[in-house]
Amino acid sequence: MRIAQLANFVGPTSGGMRRAIDQLGQRYVTAGHERLLVIPGPEDRVTESAAGIVAQVRGVRVTGGYRIILAMSGVLKALEDFAPTSVEVSDKWTLAGIGPWARRHRAGSILFSHERLDDMASDFLRLPVRPLVHLRNRALARDFDRVVVTTRYSAGEWDGTSARLVTVPLGVDLDTFRPPAERSDPGAVIRLIHAGRMSREKYPQLAIAVAAELHRRGVPVELTVAGTGPHLAWLREQAEEGPVRFLGYVDGREELARLYGEADISLSVAPTETFGLAVLEALACGTPVVTADVGGARELVDDSCAEWGAPCAAALADAVQRLGTRLVDDPHSLRQAARTRAELYSWDTSAARMLAVHAEVSG
Repeated sequence: MRIAQLANFVGPTSGGMRRAIDQLGQRYVTAGHERLLVIPGPEDRVTESAAGIVAQVRGVRVTGGYRIILAMSGVLKALEDFAPTSVEVSDKWTLAGIGPWARRHRAGSILFSHERLDDMASDFLRLPVRPLVHLRNRALARDFDRVVVTTRYSAGEWDGTSARLVTVPLGVDLDTFRPPAERSDPGAVIRLIHAGRMSREKYPQLAIAVAAELHRRGVPVELTVAGTGPHLAWLREQAEEGPVRFLGYVDGREELARLYGEADISLSVAPTETFGLAVLEALACGTPVVTADVGGARELVDDSCAEWGAPCAAALADAVQRLGTRLVDDPHSLRQAARTRAELYSWDTSAARMLAVHAEVSG
């Protein structure tokens, strides 16, 4: 097969979506298929490597240092030169028109739904945008042969549409993210970590509020925040003099794995998260997790390796204290359960499922 992957909002400091695209795409090539990746950049440029062809198309800079492709001529030229048997579009904005293009060119089409736009946009804008998102999704459902979602929560956005849904959970690099060779027992201070984009829709402000609530209760705690984004300065102000340490962008997956391995508990508390790669990465390092009781991240964990609560500081602080008590009582069993849970999610399995979808639509 000749598979074209397309995405906006992909840059040097991109998070989960970029990792998913790269991990899947590399496995497409390893399995013997040809791959084209179309992403925005500061200029038009085409490069080739062992991982396939990358067509960088000039995009307009938007918030957070990301870019979005507005002029489609470069995209269409790359596709026409490549002549894909199927396209995999990780974008609901300007690249969504590639679904009809694929139909006209007798190629299969897959929309990869990485975010739940109805909840995220409503929450971020504080406006009743769900009817508009639903109207848009009804059109997208007609334009693509399949819509890939990662969790039941993610699938909920497509209720009431004609979308032919396929659920494909993402994976985790179990070699890079692994428990440290040596690990100290929990100490007097609960060491928390939150890793992700510093943007309000990812809820780092809630993780900071949880640390502040624990501090207010007199619980010794330290929160390490790893990541960068458009709201980093605002988040620093929110933290004030609280027990929070900001690292900024962490360059290298091995360094991030080390940070997870040093933490007692990882916070992944966004109630609008459709999946939660950070959850799996923490679990793979043997670090148990606190999540919100709604959203995709909650579906990745069970009570062997996690606690959860309503998406508010008080309830999540309660969850941290419960998990902290369990860590003191039996740290080995809890950490082993975290690793065992992560081992249920493999990028090889994700890629195999995606290749089966590509084969279906390429028919």
